[in-house]
Amino acid sequence: MSMIAAFYDNKSILITGATGFLGKVLMEKLFRTSPDLKVVYILVRPKAGQTLQQRVFQILNSKLFEKVKEVCPKVHEKIKPIYADLNQKDLAISKEDMKELLSSVNIIFHCAATVRFDDPLRHAVQLNVTATQQLLHIASQMPKLEAFIHISTAYSNCNLKHIDEVIYPCSVEPKKIIQSMEWLDDAIIDEITPKLIAGRPNTYTYTKALGEMIVQEEGSNLNVAIIRPSIVGATWQEPFPGWVDNLNGPSGLIVAAGKGFLRSIKATPMAVADLIPVDTVVNLTLAVGWYTAVHRPKPTLIYHCTSGTTNPCNWGKMGLQVLATFEKIPFERAFRRPNADFTTNYFTASYWNAVSHRAPAIIYDFYLRLTGREPRMTKLMDRLLRTISMLEYFINRSWEWSTYNTEMLMSEMSPEDQRVFNFDVSQLNWLEYIENYVLGVKKYILKEDMAGIPEAKQHLKRLRNIHYLFNTALFLIIWCLLIARSQMARNMWFFISPLYNL
Repeated sequence: MSMIAAFYDNKSILITGATGFLGKVLMEKLFRTSPDLKVVYILVRPKAGQTLQQRVFQILNSKLFEKVKEVCPKVHEKIKPIYADLNQKDLAISKEDMKELLSSVNIIFHCAATVRFDDPLRHAVQLNVTATQQLLHIASQMPKLEAFIHISTAYSNCNLKHIDEVIYPCSVEPKKIIQSMEWLDDAIIDEITPKLIAGRPNTYTYTKALGEMIVQEEGSNLNVAIIRPSIVGATWQEPFPGWVDNLNGPSGLIVAAGKGFLRSIKATPMAVADLIPVDTVVNLTLAVGWYTAVHRPKPTLIYHCTSGTTNPCNWGKMGLQVLATFEKIPFERAFRRPNADFTTNYFTASYWNAVSHRAPAIIYDFYLRLTGREPRMTKLMDRLLRTISMLEYFINRSWEWSTYNTEMLMSEMSPEDQRVFNFDVSQLNWLEYIENYVLGVKKYILKEDMAGIPEAKQHLKRLRNIHYLFNTALFLIIWCLLIARSQMARNMWFFISPLYNL
């Protein structure tokens, strides 16, 4: 029997960020492997007119929880939503709910965070640093607490090339940053942000680094561990391959490419695409929770959950695998080119990238207006280009993460636990994983039928033709301007043109 699964039996567990991608998969695995756990408290706030209970019902009613309902039919009775707001003091938890949490919780999994790269520093500090500080303060008052597991990111120290499983200090103490956010106005914060995050590409990575420092400083009296996953993608194996429910990271790129909106991005084909399946992160998280509670290691251990060290896959190879899947399955095929052409169309730099994407979108919106439909392509393309620009830092670089603690943890687990809570990515078959990922995007995000869709194919064909037409016209205009302004271009044209008459 699995010792880790048995450990969570009869436990009261608090999960922040349970309505997010990682949080949902974490909950699903907990209930599926430890159906006898006592209760899972989740911090939730009403959204889009839904009550807390309605949000829980929506989560449980998804395909992700189908297997859970078989092994734990009363799962809805074991989830207790707690109203909370990470922007408020004490997370806005009521006195009654706080009293219950303080007296009951055994394990905390802190998954909540803002993952928006372009968040203003004030908001990112509030959610990723201040809220973590407040949660640690609450945790310090829990007499039954056995472990506090903080989910960070492998990119919290992306200003370094080689990253060890240690906490690296930032130039300014996190407590001083928190205090300054309380009295500085937005204009000053915007002005000092580039200096504070120096070496990092955005406020997300910077505030996650600050969050780690807060955990180290204010969690010294708790059994704490920090997990740093890289780019979290669709499920690898559990509860079934390819499940994904958001457009973050590669998912958005897959949708954009599959729909024909994206034809090239500025990236380095040989850079390592450090993608990690979400169920791998969850398995490591639950194993870390067990190990931290049972063995109480000191000092705080950091666990890297990455793939590049043990099973690397670069962006060029991943792009080829995505295209191979487009060609294999009969859905909305954007391209019918040889695979070798993929890296030059998707993963190479183009100085007119934004122009060549946005202009066809404008042309297509004009076509939509003429046919009496609402123009939407330009807005979608602008949003896509902003997302791509924020991802460029990560898809043009490679990092090296040490994994000593992660490997140590695997060696401490029994063979049964290694099977049930597998986080060994050396076993991952990238071709199979990417194919399931693309299929998952189609089924669970786009909600599309797996059969071929003639109308969608015609839509893609129109987009492709507009793209070709625009690029051809752009080339001809530039060439004509060169001939008009450059003697060398005119000489070249006079030399080449007679060849066409031979």
